[in-house]
Amino acid sequence: MAKFGLAIASAAVAAIGLAAGLVARSRIERGPSGAGSGSTPRSSPATEVAPRLDQASGVLAASVLADSAVEHYRGSFHNKAMLAPLAVSTLTLALRGAAGSGPDLPAARDAVNRLAMATGIVGAGFHFYNIGKRPGGFGWLNLFYAAPFGAPAALSLAGLLGEAADRARRGNGGLSGVGLARLISAGLLGTAAEAALLHFRGAYHNPAMLIPVTAGPVTAGLLALASSSRRQPVAALWSLRLLTAIGFVGAGFHAYGIQRSMGGWRNWSQNLLNGPPLPAPPAFTALSIAGIAALRLIEEQHS
Repeated sequence: MAKFGLAIASAAVAAIGLAAGLVARSRIERGPSGAGSGSTPRSSPATEVAPRLDQASGVLAASVLADSAVEHYRGSFHNKAMLAPLAVSTLTLALRGAAGSGPDLPAARDAVNRLAMATGIVGAGFHFYNIGKRPGGFGWLNLFYAAPFGAPAALSLAGLLGEAADRARRGNGGLSGVGLARLISAGLLGTAAEAALLHFRGAYHNPAMLIPVTAGPVTAGLLALASSSRRQPVAALWSLRLLTAIGFVGAGFHAYGIQRSMGGWRNWSQNLLNGPPLPAPPAFTALSIAGIAALRLIEEQHS
């Protein structure tokens, strides 16, 4: 079991490393407020939006891979279906990393995107059942300590963002920037709600625990406003950029929380399982990258 635990931890570290590599590929842009100024040529969605959505989907898949590996290992993989999100998120991450630079595999990417969406929906059903079957049903105690109800939705979102990236790469066919922005706003609200629940379990003992549960909804609201009326796009852009950093800073706080447990990282085999989830905060980073891409797409479609 110790060797298997080491393998799981190694997979988690590898997933986070791959996610960081995907983010590092992102080019710095001026954003909706200044993309059209001057004589600099404007890039098309296929060259700018699609890579950003690839990165967002990849980072989200990496977060799911690492988080489900740790959490399902803690559950001893008592149900063999608990292996499914590991396999599907690995496929999603691999194909997103290869998209645009490796071999063109549209059929494979389409299949994996749909598989990720379906796996997330089925996983939510399993988690819903897991909570309901416990003594007390859907009470606070079970919501705190049973399978996290909203976690599988991240895999469905990774598939949806991958689908959006492929549509942008094919020439923007049927991809709506407004619809994408609203999807990301909903995802930010859901992610913030889960962070609020788990941080409430931790009694908000560190004031920094309030950051994701406030910054997430504020960013979601600004993004929704920018998508519906094209108002405050600059505020939405900078809020998304700030939330991108908050995701990685949050992982640092969680690493510190693990260090504060008895034995610290020397006792990683227990503290990694029982401490704050290290791979969870980068979900904010992934959705923020996708939100920036959605703003760029809205600008393109209204220009």
